[in-house]
Amino acid sequence: MMANAGEKSLMCEICNERVCNRGTLNEHLIMHGPTGEKRFKCEMCDKRFSNSGNRTKHMRIHTGEKPFKCKVCNKMFNDGWNLMEHTKTHTGEKPYKCEVCDKRYKRSESIRFHMSNHTGEKLFKCEVCDKEFNKGGTLTMHMRTHTGEKPYMCEICHEDFSSSYYLKKHKRIHTGEKPFKCEVCNKILSTVGSLTIHMRIHTGEKPFKCDICNKMFITNGHVKNHMRIHTEEKPIECDVCNKMISGRGYLMIHMRIHTGQKPFSCEVCNQKFYTSRILKRHMRMHTGEKPYKCEVCSKMFRDRGHLMLHMRIHTGEKPFKCEVCNKMFHSSGNIKRHMRVHTGEVPFKCEVCDERFINNGRLVVHMRTHTGERPFICQKWDKSFSTGGNLKTHMSTHSKEKNI
Repeated sequence: MMANAGEKSLMCEICNERVCNRGTLNEHLIMHGPTGEKRFKCEMCDKRFSNSGNRTKHMRIHTGEKPFKCKVCNKMFNDGWNLMEHTKTHTGEKPYKCEVCDKRYKRSESIRFHMSNHTGEKLFKCEVCDKEFNKGGTLTMHMRTHTGEKPYMCEICHEDFSSSYYLKKHKRIHTGEKPFKCEVCNKILSTVGSLTIHMRIHTGEKPFKCDICNKMFITNGHVKNHMRIHTEEKPIECDVCNKMISGRGYLMIHMRIHTGQKPFSCEVCNQKFYTSRILKRHMRMHTGEKPYKCEVCSKMFRDRGHLMLHMRIHTGEKPFKCEVCNKMFHSSGNIKRHMRVHTGEVPFKCEVCDERFINNGRLVVHMRTHTGERPFICQKWDKSFSTGGNLKTHMSTHSKEKNI
């Protein structure tokens, strides 16, 4: 009996995969050959393939060709199999069912990957570093970390990427597209991953934990950066000033010191800032918001860092030690100022009379002798003073009056 057209009537005796004809079977068998022969070479990137069909499909990465078109939504695909699987999104067909949890899938490989969640099996292994993956596509992307291959190029800025996903995400920088919306606060985000992470702000979920101090974090990237506090690792170097920095994100922010770029602007006073975090903190000066409360004395603070420093007053913690005289300090800023006592450094100079000061606060107070500014006002006598300390001393005279 003759096989129907398109029927996969021949089976590989090694892996049981079925194919349509003898020619395809012969090409398939090359993969199982004793030498792992890959006779078909890409002329653009030198990658090799076990059959010509795989090379043809691979070439479409370089050419951008997508010859297969969905008749429903006109979406184009570079592979007939991907088109066939895509059509199931229109029909809603999910013929593959998990026997463990009854979840259904459109594609046979999807249920195969899903089953590995139940079994714990990782089907794909990197031959270079032995790392294991439960998806072949993830292994393919991982291999590019070893080969350095980046076959996807942005047509606008010509930056190369290791996967089409990263290229698609990158293009949104140019287009400004942000297709994912938070249903809680209506914030628009450029990727579904960014939305997932953003939602943890609302839910309070922090699934990643530091194994040393048990602090919890929203993302794995945050916990990796945090770990460098414990290890003091700073693996990234600034090309301009050679400063060592703990994370790539911090390097990007640091570079704005050199470029002078301040992309975040206050809508109230037009002051510009290096980061959105500094802008957010600045806005609280205008709104008066102080969202951080000390659980001991109920004092409110505009910034979490200020609250952490304040808490050391209650705990007595002084984690910063002077290597010269062993004196301990609450903050790195305090020890930095203290070190000038030993070094004799007076870096703050008055532009009017050239007098120098050990810290900026003393310079600010000194400048008032030139400007005549007296910002501290007694509400009772309408008398003004150049420093808060002078006002406090003056206010004590009122207290003595009451006692008399």
